[in-house]
Amino acid sequence: MPSFASEVKNELAHLMYEQACDQTAELAALLRMGATVSFGRQHTFGLTFVSKNAAVARKTLQLLKLQRADIHTEVTVSRSRQLNKLSSYQLRLVPSPQGTALLEKLGFLHADSLNVESDWPILRKACCRAAYLRGAFLGGGSVNRPEASYHLELVTGNYAFGQLLYQLLKRMAFPVGFTDRKDGYIVYLKEGDAVVDFLGMLEADKAVEAFEIARNVKEVREQVNRLVNCETANLQKVIDAAGRQLEDIRLLQRAGQLDGLSIGLREAAAGRLAQPEVSLQELAATLHLSKPGLNHRMRKLHALAEQLRGEQ
Repeated sequence: MPSFASEVKNELAHLMYEQACDQTAELAALLRMGATVSFGRQHTFGLTFVSKNAAVARKTLQLLKLQRADIHTEVTVSRSRQLNKLSSYQLRLVPSPQGTALLEKLGFLHADSLNVESDWPILRKACCRAAYLRGAFLGGGSVNRPEASYHLELVTGNYAFGQLLYQLLKRMAFPVGFTDRKDGYIVYLKEGDAVVDFLGMLEADKAVEAFEIARNVKEVREQVNRLVNCETANLQKVIDAAGRQLEDIRLLQRAGQLDGLSIGLREAAAGRLAQPEVSLQELAATLHLSKPGLNHRMRKLHALAEQLRGEQ
């Protein structure tokens, strides 16, 4: 069964922005996540992109071709020999003048030197920022199934790129966090609303629907659990109260004091002995008394029992 993150990526990989600026922003973030720049002859550049998701690899190739149809690319698939391990899809942009021009357009090169610090120049427009984050998620994102805890993260091995993503989401008013692990830097969202808003911004409509359904189910389940817990607590109170009343009555019974009590107290004691499991309300109804009236009689029986305990 594919992970929920893979399902979301497969959905997003089949979407294509119409505007060229959005396509450029999405591709730039995708390559930042999963590509390494390579060098060729005559000061030319290319890159190698690796993904374990076939749909993401195809989307990356499609975006590259939309940027420049004349670039030369090579695609290889490495089959994993280990059970349940995903295949690896490698996309290579061969170093060439065309590849170099494309990397300059994407912001990877500035004045013949690598730019590893910032993509802010291509993030001026709101649509480009959303596209950029879609590319980042496709390249290195993960999200828990909505039935589990709410958690979405973007993982990168580049600190500067991680900080850019963190600052970008922060400027967009997302409750974003940043941390590091031994394998990279993590930009994450942990609030349910934030995860839904993020996926909605990426236009992952199926994923958003799955989240909303799961959240509704969770809310109903929590309400049911609260009701069950409340009923359980109330039932325990009834059992505890009835247990204390029975102890008092049986103590008076063993001491031979029940027969000397008033008719009302004897009726209350006999009723409780006959129906030890019912609530005070139910017992009052069978004795044709009000609940406060029966409670008053039970308090009198308790006082007599406490007096007897003090004498023993």
